[in-house]
Amino acid sequence: MASQKAIYGWIAAVGIVGSGAAAWWWQQQPAAPAKLPSSTAPHFTPHSSSKAAGAAKPISVEVAQVRGMALRDEVQAVGSLRSRRSVMLRPEVSGRVLALNFTDGAKVRQGQWLVQLDDQLPQAQIQQAKAELSIARANHQRNQELVAQGFISQRSLDESAANWQVAQAKLALAQATAARLRLVAPFAGVAGIANVHVGDYLKDGTDIVHIEDMESLLVDFRLPERYQSQIRRGQTVRISLDALPGAEYLATVQALDPLIDANGRSLAVRASLDNRAGTLRPGMFARIQVELGQRDNARMVPEAAIVPQGDSALVWKFLPTAGSQAGQVRRTPVHLGLRRDGLVEITQGLELGDSVVTAGQQRLQQDGATVRLFVPMAAGG
Repeated sequence: MASQKAIYGWIAAVGIVGSGAAAWWWQQQPAAPAKLPSSTAPHFTPHSSSKAAGAAKPISVEVAQVRGMALRDEVQAVGSLRSRRSVMLRPEVSGRVLALNFTDGAKVRQGQWLVQLDDQLPQAQIQQAKAELSIARANHQRNQELVAQGFISQRSLDESAANWQVAQAKLALAQATAARLRLVAPFAGVAGIANVHVGDYLKDGTDIVHIEDMESLLVDFRLPERYQSQIRRGQTVRISLDALPGAEYLATVQALDPLIDANGRSLAVRASLDNRAGTLRPGMFARIQVELGQRDNARMVPEAAIVPQGDSALVWKFLPTAGSQAGQVRRTPVHLGLRRDGLVEITQGLELGDSVVTAGQQRLQQDGATVRLFVPMAAGG
């Protein structure tokens, strides 16, 4: 039995080795090429490519004509309205408020006294200075008589003259101090809302009330430096206000700053507008439109016709075939100008009446491609 088991073991081992060798030999044989079924084999017929090219359909596109329109060359800016003259009334000396002679928001006249501070001490100083001046004048007149009679020297007369001048200066100083306690309107305008009340003690420089001259208003704005040669004094600009939608006002350029701002490379412009109706107020946000020129027959095409090419642009110009809805296209470089409401100005490259492709450009690859005009299907068709 033991010998038979050993024989069976050797037979199994030999069989395993033989099977492995046969499998290795089979893997080393080159694979036979697969035979394509006759139904899947390609069939080639003479001139098949030319027939396919000849069967290509024209590309459907939409076109629009270059049309002329009046175009205003405008630049926009923003600014704020401000009064022609504006001042904050402040005392030059300290004092207590005795009276306020104005109503908040009311008109005031030039020279109208508005605020009176306590002036009892300056008034007393004025009386004292007047008395001293009277004595100094009398002494000087008496000395003049004595010098003429030879009773006193010329030096005594000079001293009395100097004392008289000192007394005059003291009186002028007391009067000036008292005048500073009475504040008046420097120009006609509208008073704001007072920040003080009667009885308040004010230090010099305290804000009391602002005065605004609103019969005409100013608007300051800035334009890029490239427009500095196109704007001038006396030019009319249009102003619209967010606070008054739908209304438009005309202003006149009053001044141009001779200095270009080195930080923003911009030019400061000041314009004035009439406000005698009183509808506008200083501080309003303003949008300014400056008309730099006008072209009556600018060449305009839809923006959809423009194909960007890096820093330049081109259009596909449509060349129609007479008597049909088909034609060819040609690449045409163009120079662009202003844009208005979905249209763009062509300054070079096209003429009035030319037609350009506005839809379907993405399928155009080369000049001379055959296209046909797309005709929308009628409703219900």
